[in-house]
Amino acid sequence: MPFLREFAAYLPERIVSNAEIGSHVGCDAEWIKNVSGIDQRRFAAADESVADLALRAAQSCLAKAKVSASSLGMIMIASGTADRQFPGPASTVAHRLGLDSTPALDVPLASAGTLYAMALASRLCESIGEILIVGAEKMSSVVLRPPMERGVAILFGDGAGACLVSPTEGKARVLGSTLHSDGAFAEDLKLGFDRPLEMNGRSVILQASRKVPRAISDLLARHGRQAADVRTFLMHQANQNLIDRVAQALEVPAERFYSNIARYGNTSSASMLIAAAEWAERGWPAGAPVCFAAFGAGFHWGALLAES
Repeated sequence: MPFLREFAAYLPERIVSNAEIGSHVGCDAEWIKNVSGIDQRRFAAADESVADLALRAAQSCLAKAKVSASSLGMIMIASGTADRQFPGPASTVAHRLGLDSTPALDVPLASAGTLYAMALASRLCESIGEILIVGAEKMSSVVLRPPMERGVAILFGDGAGACLVSPTEGKARVLGSTLHSDGAFAEDLKLGFDRPLEMNGRSVILQASRKVPRAISDLLARHGRQAADVRTFLMHQANQNLIDRVAQALEVPAERFYSNIARYGNTSSASMLIAAAEWAERGWPAGAPVCFAAFGAGFHWGALLAES
């Protein structure tokens, strides 16, 4: 039975207010807050890479779990903003952790990457041992590209989150997961080489608000649970309005969806694990089902159910 053993996060020091980012695209701070739920976000330093962010979260996660990197069976790094086309950041992070033969896998799925990695790790860990998952994004390198889009630049921030999946022990055991993809909407959220991010916000919100609740409901039903049974939902922090829509569709109180988007913005594949790390610091309630969910470019989406 796979377990979620530990979580950690790393956020860059620089805080970028709504007023600052809004000045670049002609938006006032209150408007940004109203349409996204975001007050501020973090931007990495110019010389801080995706691998740098990932390494800090990875080291923190291993230290909290009191686990040596040399004991890992695999490392997975999820990122849609890698610094180069190849190799991705996974091999760099593994090398900087002192590893020279441990498999290091890149999962280049924006926003949903860490959810996919958690689902894959929960299936693989029993045969290869503990797996470290990191989501790391430097979205500032994308949103600041000219021409800056008003509906894009205001949403994103930088950061990294990590999760250690174990075959033997942890805060909660993984009961199951569900993963989905639909390439019919690939053009609605895409990032070309050296190009600005292109997003059809209406399509993204519409599809996510339909697909995510359905995936969660199907997963819960498969395990004899209902949405009302779930103590906490840890969802990709895309937009507060989207999170509220998913809560409404599931007919559960919005406060059951942990949210930190006001402080960090949308950190793509890092966001769900950053939220999980903050939430877990408060103590994982005994016997409480927790549901992870994400939706991202591709479109890719899904959910994972765990219980202490």
